[in-house]
Amino acid sequence: MIFDRIRLTNFKPYGDADLRLTDGVTVIHGLNGSGKSSLLEACFFALYGSKALSGTLDDVITNGEEESEVELWFTHDGASYRVERRLRDYGDRVDHQCTLEATDGSDVSRDGARAVREFVTELLRMDAEAFVNCAYVRQGEVNKLINASPRERQDTIDDLLQLGKLEEYRERAGNARLGVEDVLENRRGRLDQLDDQIAEKEEKDLHDRLNGLESDLSAVADEIDRYETQREQAKETREAAAETLSTHAAKREELESVAAEIDEIEAAIRTAERERDAHRDAVREARERIEEIEAAIDDRLDDAGLDAASDEAVAARREELDDRESEVREELDDERVSAEAFRNQATNLAGKADDRADRAAEVESAAEGLADEAEAAADEADDRESSIQELGEEAERLRERFAAADADVGRDGVADEREALRERRGEVRERIAELSAELKNARERVAEAEELLAAGKCPECGQPVEDSPHASGVGEDRERVTELEAELEDAREREDDLDDRIGVLNGLASAADRLDDIDETVETLEDRLEEKRAEAERKREAAGEKRERAAELREEAEETREIAAQKREEAEEAAARVEDLEDALAAVEAAREAVDAVDERLSAIADAEDEIERRREKRESLNEVNDERRDRLGDKRERRDEIADALDETAIDEARGKKERAEEYLEKVDGELDRLADRRTELENAIGGVNGEIRELENRRAERDELAETVAALEDLHGETSELEAMYGDLRAELRQRNVAELERTLNETFELVYGNDAYSHIELDGEYVLTVYQKDGEALDPEQLSGGERALFNLSLRCAIYRLLSEGIEGAAPTPPLILDEPTVFLDSGHVSRLVRLVEEMRGFGVRQILIVSHDDELVGAADELVTVEKEPRSNRSTVRREDAAELDIATLTDD
Repeated sequence: MIFDRIRLTNFKPYGDADLRLTDGVTVIHGLNGSGKSSLLEACFFALYGSKALSGTLDDVITNGEEESEVELWFTHDGASYRVERRLRDYGDRVDHQCTLEATDGSDVSRDGARAVREFVTELLRMDAEAFVNCAYVRQGEVNKLINASPRERQDTIDDLLQLGKLEEYRERAGNARLGVEDVLENRRGRLDQLDDQIAEKEEKDLHDRLNGLESDLSAVADEIDRYETQREQAKETREAAAETLSTHAAKREELESVAAEIDEIEAAIRTAERERDAHRDAVREARERIEEIEAAIDDRLDDAGLDAASDEAVAARREELDDRESEVREELDDERVSAEAFRNQATNLAGKADDRADRAAEVESAAEGLADEAEAAADEADDRESSIQELGEEAERLRERFAAADADVGRDGVADEREALRERRGEVRERIAELSAELKNARERVAEAEELLAAGKCPECGQPVEDSPHASGVGEDRERVTELEAELEDAREREDDLDDRIGVLNGLASAADRLDDIDETVETLEDRLEEKRAEAERKREAAGEKRERAAELREEAEETREIAAQKREEAEEAAARVEDLEDALAAVEAAREAVDAVDERLSAIADAEDEIERRREKRESLNEVNDERRDRLGDKRERRDEIADALDETAIDEARGKKERAEEYLEKVDGELDRLADRRTELENAIGGVNGEIRELENRRAERDELAETVAALEDLHGETSELEAMYGDLRAELRQRNVAELERTLNETFELVYGNDAYSHIELDGEYVLTVYQKDGEALDPEQLSGGERALFNLSLRCAIYRLLSEGIEGAAPTPPLILDEPTVFLDSGHVSRLVRLVEEMRGFGVRQILIVSHDDELVGAADELVTVEKEPRSNRSTVRREDAAELDIATLTDD
């Protein structure tokens, strides 16, 4: 997988950023807090959405913005894709829209955050957590795997290598086996229960019991039919009597209803009459209000500027006032702008005049200062001229010393002559030392010979003198002592002579050095003398120019003050015109208020007239309604008289007696029928129960046969699930062992690259992913015992080894994401950083196409193919990115960051 391009809008510190990425090593470089890590987080967020965030969605939207957008173009396994995520903050919620589509012409597309995340997870064969554990070493998490427990490390690596699926399948098979066991035991228990129930049912002789119950039910049914026939005849008699009574009651109720309606109609007629009177009074009051309003309108016509009160006149007057207001406001705005402009101009000009006066004072002060500096430079030139004269006199005295000295050497040869004499003195002193040593030895020989002679022995061989052939040797030694003493005396005289001559030359050499110093000092003083005289002249001229400039500035200041005074007068005139126009605008407003008052009163008159018309219509309507009510009242009174004549009390008493006798019989027969019905129900229930037991017996026999087949099938299924569970467990163990061997191989290859020349020999990884580091002396170490830098580099090696294993695969290569390292050098010193650089280069050699690193370390920057520089603008607090060719960069310029 390769990241091709990332584009951000309002994502964290980025307002607008667009970055293209290529194969190779890309280092993202910048100051702390500039937004380097946010680029990698944006890529991670584009792939996995909210699952890639440690916070909430609204955390990624730039402060002060409502929308954010992230687009990522990437290539995976030969196919190209583009994923886009848009966020919008509505205050109480954040809307998240996401799409993914292929950009190589295929019809692959996904819509929705979950659908895109699931597609990416399936495409990479890893979810967000696996992505972080495999390819994305986030800032501060470099030690994540080494700090994990062996179980956590095992689960993490197993999930990355897809072994978690096998464990999931094994657990599913195990759960299925347990489920089959539960069902099998349940079915076996049910089968035993059915055998007991069938035996119990067969002992009850259910068919004989059924025949006896059916005979009893037939006899009860015949008796019920007889009672029901007699009951129907009694019901007919009761219903006929009830109908007669009901008709009488209905007429009685109708009579009462008609009487009530007559009372209601009479009351309604009286209420309507009262309403008619109220409407008449309201019409009279409305007419009085109209007269009062018309009088008020006449009082306001002059204020409103109206000759007569009408809607047309009001509209025309309003239009006239609007035009006048628009004209006055336009003129007023112009005058206000003019007044403000004049005031500003006057203020600005006055300020400029003050500035120029201040500048004139400053220039005059500078002129005085330059004049003082010119005089000081002239004085300093005079002092230096005096110093030159004094030095010349001293030089003349020193030259006289050379002429007076008894030395055949000039000023330039003093140093060489002194050096030659010092060398000769050194030679003489060496000769004095040799002669002194030789004289000492000769004297010792003479003294020893004299002692031997005094003892009667030869000084050379120690034999008696009378027998020695060398008796004359002591005399030669005495002569040699004399010669050496004379030669030593002569050498010492020469040394004293050389010391005196060197002393004279030392004085002359000091005089020569002093003459050299004087010559150099005089030359410097002469140069500075001319400089000071020229400086004094320049400063006198500059002082004159500044005095002239000060006079010009004063004239300009006075002219500017006069113009400012003129602008103040123009501002006051404009302000007076503004007051006049504001008065005119107030007059327009007063006239408009009067017009509005007239318009409101006209509206009130219209409302009152409408009210009068409505109340007249209501009075007429009430008259019509009362006429209709009086007609209905006459009809109701006629109906009341007809119903009163139709009521027959004798027929009512006879019908009442028949009804009572029929009800007494029905009460008795109903009790008997209830008893018989209960008996019939009892028998039917008993028959139903027997039939149910017979059906239950047959069903249980069928159920037993079916259950026996099910138990046999479950026993076979239980064996299959047990075999499947064992197979997944064995397969996972086998694959884990192969993964452990491969991971140990890749880890040791990486370890050899990083630590090959160190005190460590190799790493062992057991089946539970427990890591052990071995020193070259054979001592085993837990990775936690390594130093901080070594532990961090060890973890990077482990992460790279896992990445290689995933990339190379167990059975062949598999496409993997870019290798991403966010600030991997936090815990590394310079030596460890060099090893990290080698590790990065080696990962490229293993075929990792794209490596993205966030770092400001110079070595990593130097190892980059491309450099992405991130900068944050201090005022807007927004980050920007630019991509550069690392081969063309000057590393020294980067360290300044």
